[in-house]
Amino acid sequence: MRYKLSAPANLHTTIQLPASKSISNRALILHALAQGSITPANLSDCDDTRVMVKALDGAPEHIDILAAGTAMRFLTAYLSATPGTRIITGTERMQQRPIRILVDALRELGAKIEYAGKEGFPPLRITGTELAGKEITLAGNVSSQYISALLMIGPVLKNGLKLRLTGTIISRPYINLTLQLMTEFGATAAWSAEDCITVHPRAYKDIPFTVESDWSAASYWYQMVALSQGTATNGKTNGKDGITQTVELTGLFAHSYQGDSRGAELFGKLGVRTTYTGRGVALSKCGTPVTRMEEDLVDIPDLAQTFVTTCCLMDIPFRFTGLQSLKIKETDRIQALITELRKLGYVVKSEEDSILLWDGERCQPDASPVIATYEDHRMAMAFAPAALQMADLQIADPQVVSKSYPGYWKDLQQAGFEIETIE
Repeated sequence: MRYKLSAPANLHTTIQLPASKSISNRALILHALAQGSITPANLSDCDDTRVMVKALDGAPEHIDILAAGTAMRFLTAYLSATPGTRIITGTERMQQRPIRILVDALRELGAKIEYAGKEGFPPLRITGTELAGKEITLAGNVSSQYISALLMIGPVLKNGLKLRLTGTIISRPYINLTLQLMTEFGATAAWSAEDCITVHPRAYKDIPFTVESDWSAASYWYQMVALSQGTATNGKTNGKDGITQTVELTGLFAHSYQGDSRGAELFGKLGVRTTYTGRGVALSKCGTPVTRMEEDLVDIPDLAQTFVTTCCLMDIPFRFTGLQSLKIKETDRIQALITELRKLGYVVKSEEDSILLWDGERCQPDASPVIATYEDHRMAMAFAPAALQMADLQIADPQVVSKSYPGYWKDLQQAGFEIETIE
């Protein structure tokens, strides 16, 4: 199935964003470790969170997390520290995503984990046991989900956990998000040095907790405002300066736990103004975009597809570094971006498996481009806004958005996009 998209001439809408998947899944693990009864409120309705809820509900012996990488990493650590023997598996792609680094670290702590298939990859057979805890060392450039998975079980380890990170530490905001949430649930956990995190043994406490809306999901609406050709037609203004409001996103906070909130600052360079309201943010086109963009995205890799696609469509050359984690996401996002952007007429290049750059080189675009999504929700959502500048754009396998933003297409229709289903 494919969706053929037609964009509206103007954007003016209010969108209730989905709850943060990153916060939802962490809160669920912390709630489970607290053995509590107060389920977090406003949980994400995405695939990743639904499989997490199902896995934690009754502790089934066989857990299929489908394509949910966060659930695979977090549950691997959680199951290692809780009684019972379970097998955890996922989709074919999930069984190709490496997990040896996390398994080796957990085994250092005393975990009983066996590979039920290919060595170094899911599925895993995990027998939960009491873990003593100790100091372990990991490379700082591994997935932050490995680090977060270890940190969250730290308080329930007999001796706590000291985690030392070597080399460059990537995705630090996601680590800080984990530490902030752990603290809210009663843990004592913090950076004890620039490269070391200390987690003291201390029981979690269950608390009432409400999940914030998702800044990653917000990035696609920032993208649409940046790519739109004008302002709203009804003349509504946002404040005394008379800047026209185009899109309002509810449930976002100025002081967010989410690292992807940095996207607001970067989109400011692309001519999108953010105004914080009492219930979220209002986005407006304002000012002149930069003529070139050079950014280190190591802390916000999930926004890479959004910014790469946006800059190409705005004819803004770029060089984005810090993208080493993109190759082990739902797909090899570096290669996927290069391949699909050629269909739109842009020759994007990569360097060192961690850099994407575009110097303005163009090629002949497809007459009616069909964007492959590679079982990757962010490929679908980052390319759909291209319909604002390219007619007859099609998105293949559009249902992949259910992984993090199930209502994405419905929200696009609310904003005036026309969507034709092609079987």
